[in-house]
Parts: sequence; structure tokens; C-alpha cells
Amino acid sequence: MDEKWTILRLLQWTEDYLRQHDAESPRLEAEVLLAEARSCQRIELYTAFDEEADEPTRLTFRELVRRRADGMPVAYLVGRKEFYSMSFRVTPDVLIPRPETEHIVVALLDLVKEYTRPEPTLQVLDVGTGSGILAVCAAKHVKNCQVTAVDISNEALEIARKNAASHQVEERIAFVESDLLAALPPEQTFDFIVSNPPYVSESEYAELPADVREHEPRGALVGGPTGAEVIARLIDQAAPRLRQGGALLIEISPMIHEAVKGLIEARDDLRLEPTIKDLAGHYRVIQARSASEWV
Repeated sequence: MDEKWTILRLLQWTEDYLRQHDAESPRLEAEVLLAEARSCQRIELYTAFDEEADEPTRLTFRELVRRRADGMPVAYLVGRKEFYSMSFRVTPDVLIPRPETEHIVVALLDLVKEYTRPEPTLQVLDVGTGSGILAVCAAKHVKNCQVTAVDISNEALEIARKNAASHQVEERIAFVESDLLAALPPEQTFDFIVSNPPYVSESEYAELPADVREHEPRGALVGGPTGAEVIARLIDQAAPRLRQGGALLIEISPMIHEAVKGLIEARDDLRLEPTIKDLAGHYRVIQARSASEWV
């Protein structure tokens, strides 16, 4: 008699299979995909190890595993990714959120605590919003803010709008299709400008894992030959839009830290602040403040 395909057996077999296909976290990925196939929470699998998976579940799971083995990222297969303890919709039109980007959220919330302005509503700009993670987190956790979220991709903005709606902050975010700040009114200014822009160099892009190069949007990754070209444009456009005492937070690659520092230090209207490091100790978020302060 054939051994039954229990939940545990499926997970064990798939973990080995995905490991052979160079999955970074084969057991976790197996669990996420099986939970998706069963339409349940991942934690529910742990109380169902001895249950036999029915045929529809096995068929759905097999197809998900096949596509993962072919290189499709798990987040795209299940259509969502967790960021800052919230679930966000993702598709191949947007980057998959990374834990490193959470450092921008933490830094923003820390700055808000010490920030004072005459106006009761803070204006926050998220440049290159993608799936909307920074805009939504700002609107969710900074109660007295209004957010403007811009992206050059209309497809990305549609995903961001859906994420804002699912987290019930859509009324506090204005979405604008724009190449950086180009489409914003020239008189519009902000207390905080945050961005996770394209910052991978052309040479670095060629070395990225295949599942990133072949599935995530290239335009959201590559910042130019050196990786700093988009950031240079962003700094030029953002600096004049910062209100007195306002701050600019930009996620970077450690490879371009010195170059981006130099761009800020060369300006009279910005003051460089200490760069935030990620959990691996790499430079990750450049901080700059408006050179003029409230007195």
C-alpha cells in the first residue's frame, strides 16, 4: 500500500526538493506554499501534520512548487509579503519588500517624535512607492500626517492603492504618477521625504540571484551605471522641497554610501546626519536634514 501524502510528508519532500533547487529557505517556502494551497494560515499546518492532503490541495501545491523551482519568487506566487508586521499585496509589477527597508520606517517614526511645526498636519512624501509599503506605514503609524506617494509606474500605483485600501488609509494618501518629483506642483513642500529608489549598479545587477533578475522589475532595481544616478536626481529635486527642519531618508546600497554622502555634503541646503546601518552592519539608510531649522 502506498504511503499516504500527509501534510508532514509533503513538507519534508518539498523541503528537500527546493533545497536541491537552491531555495534560500526551503522549509519556510514549503510551508508558505502549502498553506496557500490549503487556504489556511501557516501555523495551522503544525496541528495538521498527520492529516492526509486531498487531491485538489496536492495538485495546487504541486503547481506552486513547480513554479518556485523554476525561479518564481514565493511572494509573487502567493501574491503577498509581510512588511513591518503588515501584509502587502505584491505582483511582478513591484519589488518584493525587504526587511532592510523597515529601517526607514523606524527612522521616520523616531524623527516624528522630536519634530515640531506650526501646522498640525505633517506632509510626508514617498518617492518610488512601489507596493506602497512606506506610504502605508507612514499613514498608519503617524496619525497627524498626509502622505503623497509617487511612482513612475502606473501599474505599481494600482497595487499601492489596493494596499492602502486594505489597511484603511487610502483617504490619507494621494497617489501621483511621476518620474521622481517632476509631476508635483513646484510649490508643494514636505516635512519628511522617504524613498527606496533604484540603487543597484549595472555590474551588480548582473550578479543578482536569477529569481530577482528574471522576475522583479528591473527599473525598480537599477539606478544607473554606478547605482547612484537616480539618487543624485532625487537629492537635487527633494532638497528644495524640504521644509525647515525636515528630513530626507533614502535607502542605499553599502557600495554607494560614500558617493551618496558626497552628493549631500556638496549641498548648502542639506545637512548630513549619521547613516543608519542594517542588522548586518552595512550602511543602509542615508539621512539628511534641511540646513535651516525652526527657532
